[in-house]
Parts: sequence; structure tokens; C-alpha cells
Amino acid sequence: MKLNSEIKIVGRNILLVPYQKLHVLKYHQWMKSEELQKLTASEPLTLEDEYEMQKSWREDEDKCTFILLDKRKFDEVEDELESMIGDTNIFITDKVCSIGEIEIMIAEECARGKKLGWEAVIHMLLYGIKYIKLKIFEAKISLQNEISISMFKKLGFGEKSRSEVFQEITLEKNVTDEWLQWLESHYQLQIQPLK
Repeated sequence: MKLNSEIKIVGRNILLVPYQKLHVLKYHQWMKSEELQKLTASEPLTLEDEYEMQKSWREDEDKCTFILLDKRKFDEVEDELESMIGDTNIFITDKVCSIGEIEIMIAEECARGKKLGWEAVIHMLLYGIKYIKLKIFEAKISLQNEISISMFKKLGFGEKSRSEVFQEITLEKNVTDEWLQWLESHYQLQIQPLK
């Protein structure tokens, strides 16, 4: 999405930066993992396909993605590739009703269990509300991914549907003023120009 192509989101412990060509090779290595494929319900792509996917996420107006960086590590090494721990994105599924599907992936095992995904998702929800003007969020999660299901439920999402065939649950949350205030009580959205 061109809307987010020149900005970064700065959190307390995370940075969200646009998905660029320089990230593709590391991302492609992550997605060779069978565990990540199961947890994200993804199919492996060729490196060429991954570059096309990155271009699509950058150019298409219905896709918004950020690479998730560990801010503490980035502050030490000032290297995005060394600091990459995952990604988060929104796919706009219904422009008329302002519905977006949100996803999060913590690919680096050493970064899991540190609430970095929680912080990244709250920032992404705030970005989706304020800049993409979304009114409803959905999260489609593998039934095996109990950690993600639990996190989204803590964020106020409720079960919309369940597919035993695809082994997937769809959670949903309508945006309200009260929920927005609750999100903002955790983190304030800080956007800076990309250097």
C-alpha cells in the first residue's frame, strides 16, 4: 500500500517499517519453516514469487504490510535485517463496509513470548482505524495457533466462524470509541517519516 510506503511506526519495543526488497530474502528463509507455514496457513513460494508478493504488498491499495523490528536490537546495530523478527499486515477484504483482515507473525523464536506481537498488533489496529479508516477487523487463525487466538481474544475479538475443513477460526472485532480509547491506553501511535 502506497499509504505506508514512506513511514515507520515507532513503539516502545518495536519498529514497524514498510516491506521492501531488502527484506525479501530473510522473509523467504523464514517461510521455508513448516511450523510457520502451519501457523500462518501459508504455502511456500519461490524466491521469485516472494519478490512479486513484496511488490504486490507495496503497490496494491488493499494490502498494508509492515516488517516488525526489535527496536532494542535496531538501536544497537542500526540494521533492519539483523533486527527483523516478523511482520504484520492488513488485507482490506471489503472496502464498502471498511473490513480488514489483520495478521501477525513472530518468525524469530527468540522474540516470542515478549509481548512484541501484542505491541505490534495494537499499533497496526490503531493505524488501520486512523489511517485506513477500518470499522471492522477480522483475524483468521490456524486452530493450532492457540497463542494467537488467545491474544486476539484478549484484544476483544470474538469468534465469528470456525472451519474444521481448513482448521481455521475467524475472529472479529467492531471498532467502537471505547475500544479505540482502550487501545490508546496501551500505546500511542507514533508515525515518523522513513529515512
